Amino acid sequence: MNTEISAAHDRAQFLRFVLAGGLAAAANFLARIALSRWMPYAAAITLAYLVGMTVAFLLNRRYVFPQAANHTHHQVFWFCVVNAAALLQTLVVSLLFDEVLLPCLGIRWHAQEIAHAVGIIVPVFTSFLGHKHLSFKRTP
Repeated sequence: MNTEISAAHDRAQFLRFVLAGGLAAAANFLARIALSRWMPYAAAITLAYLVGMTVAFLLNRRYVFPQAANHTHHQVFWFCVVNAAALLQTLVVSLLFDEVLLPCLGIRWHAQEIAHAVGIIVPVFTSFLGHKHLSFKRTP
């Protein structure tokens, strides 16, 4: 029975993570579109990622991992480390799709938006595990 409760808790926590991440991704995505008016695509992805990362930290700390026992400065440090890895994944996937895969498929309509959306989705699972076990761990 205890295993069932734990599994249900993990599923609910992952669902909250996905919802918080969806809101953060929307902030990221919309910021990238706005920033692309003034800067190159890769730079806009990077700065927009920081917008999404800030939204994600606040939502995760409050709603996904409220029982975290480690100090806030540790949470921020590990959150940045996990997200730096996720940013690298996002950037590589976005550029790969925009410059290689979508052109090979003949997709030109909103190619950067499609590429960036795929890039945002890729690190969902690795980020959840990193945040659960590093950023917001339950034991200090």
